[in-house]
Amino acid sequence: MESLKQNIEALIFTAEQSITINEIQGALKAAYGWEVTSENIREIIAELTSRYESDDYAFELMEIAGGFRFLSKKDYYGIVNTMLQINSKKKLTTAALETLAIIAYKQPVSKPEIENIRGVNCDYSIQKLLEKELIVIQGKGDGPGKPLLYGISKNFMDHFGLKSAKDLPKLKDVVFDENEIGTPAEMIDSVENTLTHSDIPEESNETSDEQTHETDGNL
Repeated sequence: MESLKQNIEALIFTAEQSITINEIQGALKAAYGWEVTSENIREIIAELTSRYESDDYAFELMEIAGGFRFLSKKDYYGIVNTMLQINSKKKLTTAALETLAIIAYKQPVSKPEIENIRGVNCDYSIQKLLEKELIVIQGKGDGPGKPLLYGISKNFMDHFGLKSAKDLPKLKDVVFDENEIGTPAEMIDSVENTLTHSDIPEESNETSDEQTHETDGNL
């Protein structure tokens, strides 16, 4: 158990929420078979807490919500808040907007149907839209492989001030030919106008589907 302290530090650092002593014990036992007492873990956490009190670190180890978590120190709240505000104003990429537009107007719709319309793989955009809770899985289709069907979420309605999908901008004639490639311009323009003032965060380094050809992923 020479690296016990480092393992506990890594568990706390990577935890998305406060991690409890029981969870730390469970992880150590599952990974290494180590039986570590809660008292031993608390002693190590106390050492780590003392270390990160130093001005050399911009974050500290705190006990909150029944567990432990690394948090930025108060002196840096301003710069962290500025970064969060900047990120919150970033809009969805064109690729994500196109995918969201198709789902909004064609729901429930499967990934193969979306890709047939857009002409490129849509794994990445769909995954991002799911992570942002703008779309939801509505079931499975009857086609080959029973593909997942996607539709817009309540969160989508809240973001864009819609009571239901019926409140989406009306499209005069959205007719898709069987072999059509690409998304009709009127569909994209309509949704982009709806989303103009939205504050949905998006990663600054995200590229379009056309540039990346989006690697396959399990959705």
